Amino acid sequence: MFHHPYLIRVNLWRMKLLELAAANFDLEKTLGSGQVFHWEKLGRAFCGTIGERAVYVEQLGSDLNLHIAQRKLDGLKPSSLATLIGHYFALDHPLEEICASLPRDPVMDVARQFCRGLRIIRQPKWECLATFICSSMKQVAHIRQISRAMRERFGEKKEICRHEVYSFPPADRLAGTSEHELRKCGLGYRAKNLLATAKRVALREANLESWSALPDVELREQLCQLPGVGAKVANCVMLFGYERIKAFPIDVWIERVLREKYFPRKRKLTSASLAEFAANYFGTHGGYAQQYLFHHARMTGKRRRKG
Repeated sequence: MFHHPYLIRVNLWRMKLLELAAANFDLEKTLGSGQVFHWEKLGRAFCGTIGERAVYVEQLGSDLNLHIAQRKLDGLKPSSLATLIGHYFALDHPLEEICASLPRDPVMDVARQFCRGLRIIRQPKWECLATFICSSMKQVAHIRQISRAMRERFGEKKEICRHEVYSFPPADRLAGTSEHELRKCGLGYRAKNLLATAKRVALREANLESWSALPDVELREQLCQLPGVGAKVANCVMLFGYERIKAFPIDVWIERVLREKYFPRKRKLTSASLAEFAANYFGTHGGYAQQYLFHHARMTGKRRRKG
């Protein structure tokens, strides 16, 4: 966990827009890096939700222009809304220090440069867990389609800057539906696991918030006991939902990078040995290393395929 004070200033509160300082931050890279799947790009701006709140955000240089839909009884001041955004986008993470702590090798150096300003956001725990259960064996574009279908079918519609967005359905809402209904969102076999996990969360058999106090090993064990959660999904939830910055999810992209770039001459490598290498080599901020390697590999891989 990081406990640095937020470097947040509110410059204006006019036309319902906030201007928020966001140094060393790249909004588009952060939202397009495969850690969150529901934000919609509108020109140079993005619309989405943070929890139950509809949010409009665009980046102009080192500032963010924001609009957050408020209910009349919210009573939140502009500074509180700015803090909400700053917390979500992890603007308090000491990114320069984090990047400096990552290994210095040709592969990591290229990925770090490519991903400048990419931050690991703080997602709502249930939303993060449910989304990554749905992500198993799916590409980012497919996960986005599933996320949107689930939000439209089971979430709550909201409006922001004349654009419709949908909040992510809470666990009890999904627990009250059926596997058949979930399959209509494109989940396939994942529907059964998501429904079973939603029921456990709704009944508080799995208390996601209380798990925040657990050490990494125990948290991973608890997550892996949930239907549809293996090591990769558990590490994603630890990294993006619980801010366990050392967690290093290994999917197809990352396994390929590790094998080809770090062990080009070794053919017999187990998943366990790769996980052990990643934990030891990338260290305390391994989650950032993973996200940079993943985003760089995915984006440059797309370009090669188009070429």
